[in-house]
Formats: sequence, structure tokens, C-alpha cells
Amino acid sequence: MENSTKTARDVSLQELRERLAEFARVRGWDQYHSPRNLLLALVGEVGELSEIFQWKGEVARGLPNWSSDDKEHLEEELSDVLLYLVQLADVCGLDLGQAALAKIVKNAEKYPV
Repeated sequence: MENSTKTARDVSLQELRERLAEFARVRGWDQYHSPRNLLLALVGEVGELSEIFQWKGEVARGLPNWSSDDKEHLEEELSDVLLYLVQLADVCGLDLGQAALAKIVKNAEKYPV
């Protein structure tokens, strides 16, 4: 996980949707990407993500005591979760970005300051 090889740029949910759809299409995987199958895959990835934290106890923000390998592993598992979530929303015909923004507004109304 070398920072020198990474460039900072925002990635849109639309770009992820398009790239994931193309990735699945060229491999003939569309037939397997039902909402149920994607949800089960997502749950599996959340399980893998939780295993990273399972025996670490409390973890400080920024992960100052984590090795670069541990951080890279975390990035990979978080990415898997994100990618399956984006695919699930896409095959369900939902706009995840708009839904997330609406949920933030709803939460602000539910928990006013």
C-alpha cells in the first residue's frame, strides 16, 4: 500500500456501477447477480471485514498501530463490501447515492441538535 502509487480523486457511485456492470458482463456473470446472490456475497464480505477487527480490541482512529499490510487488507475488505453494496443497489434499480443523502436528512430530523 504505497501512497506514492496512489492518486487522490473522487470516485462516483456511477463510475463504480458502470465498471462493475462491465466487469460482470464480459465474464458472463450477470446471470448470477440476482439481488439474493449479491446480498449473500455482501454478507460474506462483511464477515471477512469483521474478522479483521475480531481480536484487536478497541482500535484508535487512523489505525496508528496497524502495519501497512493490515491497512491494505482492511482496504481490500472494505472495497469488497462497497462493491457488492453498489451492485446490489444497481440490480435492485435503486439510486444508492440519493437514498444515502435522503437517509442523512431523515436521521437529522430524527436526531436534531
